[in-house]
Amino acid sequence: MAPSPLHPKASRHARSISFPSRSHPLTLQVEGQLQRLLEATSSSSTSSSSICYNLGDLKDLYDGVNDLLQLPLTQQTLAHERGEKWVDEVLDGSLRSLDVCGTARDVLLQMKECVTELQSSLRRVRGEFVIANEVEAFKVSRKKMTKVISKCLGDLMKVGKQRAFSSLSEKNHEIVAMVSMLREVEAITLSLLESLLLFVSGPKAMRRPNGWSLVSKLISKKRVAGDEEEMERCEFEKVDVALGALLGYKAHKGLELRHVEAQKRLETLELNIRDLEDGLECIFRRLIKTRVTFLNILNQ
Repeated sequence: MAPSPLHPKASRHARSISFPSRSHPLTLQVEGQLQRLLEATSSSSTSSSSICYNLGDLKDLYDGVNDLLQLPLTQQTLAHERGEKWVDEVLDGSLRSLDVCGTARDVLLQMKECVTELQSSLRRVRGEFVIANEVEAFKVSRKKMTKVISKCLGDLMKVGKQRAFSSLSEKNHEIVAMVSMLREVEAITLSLLESLLLFVSGPKAMRRPNGWSLVSKLISKKRVAGDEEEMERCEFEKVDVALGALLGYKAHKGLELRHVEAQKRLETLELNIRDLEDGLECIFRRLIKTRVTFLNILNQ
């Protein structure tokens, strides 16, 4: 297996207390889940189904991490490390993940409300002028949500540029491995949340410059910047195209066909948003659980 931050060189200054060995079944399980997610996020393909699938894997990863935190040896070692700088960094990271996840939840909720409202409007009206007003209102709402997403990702970029991790040179091998694992869990979480937010923003946002992500400081990912497959029309873009066609067609018969097509695309988009919401809700609950467990161990 390729070298990984989970397998650093052992420190000469070993302590008598350590985390569960890397050969422990739970440790191996978490490392395996991390590796799968790292490979998944290195893919250039982005769709609602792939994001939902990755969110499911992320849920399993957090379940494994929580099981690892429940082990007596883990709790004993964490309690011994209370007050160390890396502990504060992990807590800050968990709070950051919660904030970004909360933003993503709010964005999806607002998007779903906009979609259902436009669906309702299209079912009620047929006049070209009225439809144009409803579509324009939808676009305005989309732009507002895109600004929220841009600010969130911009804040992550600033953190990524300024962030520096504390040294673990005097920690023993197993502690270094555990801290590296917790850092990678944060990194992969932010990576998936970033992918979701970019996906919602649309294909233009997905063409972000290299180094945008905070994750680039934590894990190495291979993305193909100009890969057209990555820009395959997502559900959001399909809706935009359908609405554009609806507004640009004058003939009554053609207008009816495009009206039906727009309704169909909106219905599909709503279902996809609901799936993303469900996956995100699972992650949000597990982020809270992991943070609470970590804090409880430190406060024992």
